[in-house]
Amino acid sequence: MNKMITLPDGSQLKAGLTGPSGAPVLMLPVAKESVYGQEADHLRLWGVDPQLGEHFVDGLQDKFQVLYFDYEGHRMHHSNPLALTASSIAQDLLTTANEMNVTRFSYYGYSWLALAGLQLAIRTDRLESLVMGGFPPMDGPYAEMLTVTNHTYQMALSQPAPAEPAVQEADAPETVDWDNIQIQMVPEQMKQFVTLYESLADFKDRDIQHLLVMPRMAFAGEQDKIVYGDNFGGVTVDIAGRLVGHQSVLEQLGWDVAILKGSGMDHTKAMQPETVLPVLKPWLIRKLLRES
Repeated sequence: MNKMITLPDGSQLKAGLTGPSGAPVLMLPVAKESVYGQEADHLRLWGVDPQLGEHFVDGLQDKFQVLYFDYEGHRMHHSNPLALTASSIAQDLLTTANEMNVTRFSYYGYSWLALAGLQLAIRTDRLESLVMGGFPPMDGPYAEMLTVTNHTYQMALSQPAPAEPAVQEADAPETVDWDNIQIQMVPEQMKQFVTLYESLADFKDRDIQHLLVMPRMAFAGEQDKIVYGDNFGGVTVDIAGRLVGHQSVLEQLGWDVAILKGSGMDHTKAMQPETVLPVLKPWLIRKLLRES
């Protein structure tokens, strides 16, 4: 089943629901639409699966109903610069579930969409499980990301408006000078993420852990650490370091924690279906289907 859903801000989100009737539902807001040709070739150079969403859905729909949509892509095309708060994102996600006639569901998100899942979990009792990839559930880098997004927004304001939003072309990631990279950006797109992190300025993720009673897992690649140049505020976002540092405490609180090993297992590689599915799917089967 596919449906266009009207979100509270009036924008329309394309969502799908597939899988065996009666199976547990997994909300998958990371399901980017497939791309082909030159755009796909460029994504592969950066280690990104050009059929990411399709491969996630294909890998999960035999055991679960999958409620899938590309929330990040939606917000890049339908920016909400003054109102993309943690609360409004949670409302968007619940609206999507409601419109797809889904009452209870699990949630998997990566990076800022993992953050969104945590915010959803403390605002509803409808989650059966929560999986956060690429963002730690304790001592998350909210302040650092506010710095990065603020600087990115200021750079966007200083650039002439592009005909189409795009990242600077490069032959491969290793050719990029990350201290001096130039990125084409639309101010409205960047401002909405400033709004998001401003809404989390006083959020203390340590204080809400007692509210999380559903099965939950957090994972990150062992090399998930980004050192931003001065253009982006000169901050370091060490996802792996924070997750490793708090692993024992999180496990005592009821989290399952996985540190993904392997060559080049950074923020990008640890979000690809071929990396995530071998961790995500068995965990969901154990927790939701009670299969060993």
